[in-house]
Amino acid sequence: MDNNTVGLRSHNAVIDRVFEHIDNRTTDLGHSQWHEPVEHYVSQKRYEQEMTLLRERPVVFCPSAAIPEAGSFVSRTAAGTPLLVVRDNDLRVRAFINACRHRGMKVASGEGCARTFSCPYHGWTYNLDGTLRGVPGAAAFPDLEQETAGLKELFALEKGGLVYVQQEGSPQLNTLDTALDFFDSTQPLIHQSNTVDEANWKLLTETLLEGYHIKSLHRESFYPFGLDNINVIESFGQNSRVVYPFKRIENLRTVAVNERKIEGFATLVYHLFPNVSVSVLSKHTSVTIIEPLSPTRTQMFSYYIKHRATSGKEISHEAAMKDVDFVNQSGQEEDRAAARDIQETVTTSANSHLTFGLFEQAIVRFHKHLDEELSGG
Repeated sequence: MDNNTVGLRSHNAVIDRVFEHIDNRTTDLGHSQWHEPVEHYVSQKRYEQEMTLLRERPVVFCPSAAIPEAGSFVSRTAAGTPLLVVRDNDLRVRAFINACRHRGMKVASGEGCARTFSCPYHGWTYNLDGTLRGVPGAAAFPDLEQETAGLKELFALEKGGLVYVQQEGSPQLNTLDTALDFFDSTQPLIHQSNTVDEANWKLLTETLLEGYHIKSLHRESFYPFGLDNINVIESFGQNSRVVYPFKRIENLRTVAVNERKIEGFATLVYHLFPNVSVSVLSKHTSVTIIEPLSPTRTQMFSYYIKHRATSGKEISHEAAMKDVDFVNQSGQEEDRAAARDIQETVTTSANSHLTFGLFEQAIVRFHKHLDEELSGG
């Protein structure tokens, strides 16, 4: 992963920055507070504006590892639209609206591997490149132009081990100027999951972007291993990186600089604006797409990818899954519960806004960029 091209610190520089914070009892600070109106967590109008934004820019749909070979596909709803993403016979990634061109029924569900897609309603069949392959009783459709009756194709781009899809408008390629290379083709997908929470998508995003809550919220889960409110926080384009060091990072003080590795000594969370999180942990990296379902309901799709071998030593599937289970069954459950609790209070008269302070600068940047996009700034 080349951080220099987008202005992020090298891993060694991050380690030095963490030591500086530990020694001085400090953390990275922002320059201003942010007041986010509570209405933005319940407003239908605001929700619709956010959904339009998600459709009008390239957004991560899944990691490349989720569709590793010709015929591999993933179908799900993104920003309110049923999508089908598939790797065709030329190994090119393609994205379509998941709707038959006859009567609109979905032609695929879930994920898997297929040679063609056949509508379960009347049997219209499509090739992996979306072209219409066959129509039962074709004589009943004398006006059908088979060449133009393929699945509705959308812009799709594969970059850095991630698949981006834009649903509407001209491709906004400038938003990918700071895209990083997260994965190579040798890294396998080892697990995936999805959850639904009665909480606005922004509340769930916010839980990922600050370490001010580690000791209080994660006292029995993350805090025994992690440092409280000691973070390195950087931005690249509209995106952010938040580094959460483990207490064992102290062991690196006696390691030669050219031999230090940050893997296993910190979690690096990349927020890819607007709604995607990439978390680099000790033995795996997770990609989570935070999909709004309504102003007060969110579905999160998570993909877990095993790290490559380090120093010639392969990471076992069992070790990587132990890493996955620890994160999912402890801290993230607590984060999700916090978001659900907050959702219940934003409809009361307790607060007119939620306040984000200098410790929470990655969240402040998220809201500033979102506000700018929605206001046309």
